[in-house]
Amino acid sequence: MTGSDISHVLKEGELEKRSDNLLQFWKRKTCVLTTDSLNIYTDNQKKNKSKELKLQSIKKVDCVERTGKFVYFTIVTTDNKEIDFRCPGEENCWNAVITMALIDFQNRKAIQDFKTRQESENTSLGQQERCKARAP
Repeated sequence: MTGSDISHVLKEGELEKRSDNLLQFWKRKTCVLTTDSLNIYTDNQKKNKSKELKLQSIKKVDCVERTGKFVYFTIVTTDNKEIDFRCPGEENCWNAVITMALIDFQNRKAIQDFKTRQESENTSLGQQERCKARAP
């Protein structure tokens, strides 16, 4: 992605994250999902960011399970770290919005990579043609 891409908010609100420590308590976090990252804050005023998960570092959203009033899901990062979350089983649940943002990000990246590769090939073809034109 380029620096000119403006990241805008796709979803904002509370999400519960399972702690990494031995007891693994569920802790309520204020989260903001943008077009390029999931930002997790330790406070409601969003002053203290505890974690930023860039979409480029997320491999997939996995293990979606609906039980009672919660939807449980796991974000798997590119280094195979698993982060467990849960949210109320609402219609526009976090797992669906994160999955769609991830797909959109991957599509934008694939298009950008294709354009870069195409420009590179066109540049090298132009250089080859100039070399042939100069040849005796």
